Amino acid sequence: MTAKAQGRVIVVTSGKGGVGKTTSTANIGAGLARMGYKVVLIDTDIGLRNLDILMGLENRIVYNIVDVVEERCKLAQALVKDKRMPNLCLLPAAQTRDKSALTPEQMKDVVGELQKEHDFILIDSPAGIEQGFQNAVAAASEAIVVATPEMSSVRDADRIIGMLEAKEEITNYKLILNRVRPDMMKANDMMDVDDVLEILSVKLLGIIPEDQSIIISTNRGEPVVMREGDKVPKATMAYRNIASRIAGEDVPFLDLDTPIPWVERVKNLFKFGAA
Repeated sequence: MTAKAQGRVIVVTSGKGGVGKTTSTANIGAGLARMGYKVVLIDTDIGLRNLDILMGLENRIVYNIVDVVEERCKLAQALVKDKRMPNLCLLPAAQTRDKSALTPEQMKDVVGELQKEHDFILIDSPAGIEQGFQNAVAAASEAIVVATPEMSSVRDADRIIGMLEAKEEITNYKLILNRVRPDMMKANDMMDVDDVLEILSVKLLGIIPEDQSIIISTNRGEPVVMREGDKVPKATMAYRNIASRIAGEDVPFLDLDTPIPWVERVKNLFKFGAA
C-alpha cells in the first residue's frame, strides 16, 4: 500500500508589514479548503496575532501554538476548526508571549505532525526578518512573497527573496502583488506589474486588485474568497485563481492592461539585493 504523501508547507511572508500578508494567508487557505483540500493555517506572529480575527475564529481559541510546544495541550486540542468548512482549521499564535517562546526546531516538529493529516499547511510569517521570520520559514519548502506596487514594499520583498534563496529548504517561491490599481498604473502613478517582476526576478503567482470588499470581509471575519453569488468581487476571483494555481491548475491572470515603464527609474535601488 502506498504511503500517504505529506502535506505541502508554504510560508507567506513579506518583510514589510501592512501589505496584506495575513489577508492573503486567510484567503488562500480558505480557497484551497473550498476546493476540498485539508488545510491548516498557522499564525506565527507571537504576541500580535491577527489571523484568527480575519477568519472570524477569535472567540473560539482555547489553546495556541506555544501551549502545544510547552506541552500544556495536545496539538489536536489547539486546532480551531472553521465551522463553515470543516476541512479548514487554524493553529493560533500566543498573545501574551514573545517570539522567543518558539524555536525553529519546535516549529518543524509541529508542522511535521500536521503534514501527516493535511494537504496544505500555510504559515503566516510576522513582519520583519528576525526570530519570527526564522521560525516561520524553518519548516517550509515553498514560499509566497506578498508585496504592493510601492518602492518601499518592493525593496523589502527583494531583501526577503534574497534570504529565501539562501535557504536550501525553500525550493520554490513566487510573488503575489497586492492592492494593484490599474488606473494609477496607466497614469504612471504606480509601479507596473512587469516592472516589479523585472526588479525582483520572481515568478508571479497572482495579482490582487485594490478592492473595498476585502476591508468589509476582514471586518466581518469572513475571507473574501468565501463570497458566493453571481457577482462576486474581483478580489474573490483573484484569490480563487491563486488557490487554483497552487493546486496545479493552469489559470490565466486577471487582465489589468498596465503598460508603464517605471523600471528604469527604480532599478538602482535594487542593485546587489538592496542593503
